[in-house]
Amino acid sequence: MSCLKSGELIRMAEAAGKAIPGFNIPYLPMVGPVVKAIKDCNSFGLLMVARLEWEKFESKSPEAVAEEYRKFALSKHTRLHLDHIPVIDEDNLRVDYMDIIRRAIDSGYESVMIDGSRLPLDENIRCTKEVVELAHASGIPVEAELGAVMGHEAGPLPPYEELFASGRGFTDPEEARRFVAESGADWLSVAIGNVHGAISAAAKGKQKISARLDIAHLGKIYRAAGVPLVLHGGTGIRKEYVLESIRHGIAKINVATAIRQPYEANLPRGVAVAQDAVYKAMLKIINDELELKDSAEIFKYQRED
Repeated sequence: MSCLKSGELIRMAEAAGKAIPGFNIPYLPMVGPVVKAIKDCNSFGLLMVARLEWEKFESKSPEAVAEEYRKFALSKHTRLHLDHIPVIDEDNLRVDYMDIIRRAIDSGYESVMIDGSRLPLDENIRCTKEVVELAHASGIPVEAELGAVMGHEAGPLPPYEELFASGRGFTDPEEARRFVAESGADWLSVAIGNVHGAISAAAKGKQKISARLDIAHLGKIYRAAGVPLVLHGGTGIRKEYVLESIRHGIAKINVATAIRQPYEANLPRGVAVAQDAVYKAMLKIINDELELKDSAEIFKYQRED
């Protein structure tokens, strides 16, 4: 199979009015059931790992996830993506992001994300541009983030309704226009009311906040940025908001909590039981919540070698 590259796939999904879901892998045994569910639904998805998932969970390293992914990879259904590599992490520590991204490219990741959202705009642009130059030299697209998608920080969030009403941290459309033009980012993760699942030991097993999305604001960002947009924190957002967001520029949706929590809850009964719980959760997400069954048909014109 002569595979379409990740950048082409996202653009094709965008043009078709669909989105490609990305599924985070905080535990290596999750890879198999995630790929199986994507295939069994004749769907398409990205398998992803973020730095916090080998720092705070058990995915070990980007290399370990890539090695496990290669055991199950299906070119008609999956690609490998490097999720959040922060410049400043959730503990406010500086990260050697360029080294991690180089390692991921060397390990076969097909797209990467640099997260400079905790930086001032000019510095976010500078760091993102540095990553873009490195990744584009290998033909790899870059996702970046502008605005503050909250949830990974230590301590409790402010009341959600207060956050939403104030628009605190929301991506600014004019900043998005400048950011994309000057950084060269291929995809842009935006903040429009979405929140990440909590990762602290005290909160990671609790039900996630039921978030909603400011669709009108999303439309303004999409018109200004002119690139495919990404929705992080997809778990817990009501279905009607998610489907409407796809009609307003969201071409990639990240899902983590909805498959991590079933794995963790069932792990005391054994790895196989936990894997089955992940598989069942995946079927519900793909078929019912995202309505992406048979979405691989969008890409059926991939050429045979």
